[in-house]
Amino acid sequence: MQTNDRPREIVIHPSANRPNQILGGDRELVLIAILISISLAFSLASWWGIVLSVSFWVGAVAVLQRMGKEDPLLRHIYLRHVRYRAFYPAKSGLLSRCLSVPRNWR
Repeated sequence: MQTNDRPREIVIHPSANRPNQILGGDRELVLIAILISISLAFSLASWWGIVLSVSFWVGAVAVLQRMGKEDPLLRHIYLRHVRYRAFYPAKSGLLSRCLSVPRNWR
């Protein structure tokens, strides 16, 4: 009777752990860029409007591909960063009173 001292390994398929991307960029941002460029092309309704919308789309996809290559979850990290407050007062509970924040704190 032999005992294995190794921990149990479970194989997880890479497609189950991969972030959703389209054209190498974040899925929602690429789709929003396509929507903006199509609406720009239809609203201007001229040849230079179509050229402008195609150039916007190519530029946006290039930037989003670069973001996706750096960090596929960069959009989620940025949105969480924006939700953080600048100052969290030290207090024991939600309804407890605390001192006022100085105006020149930051």
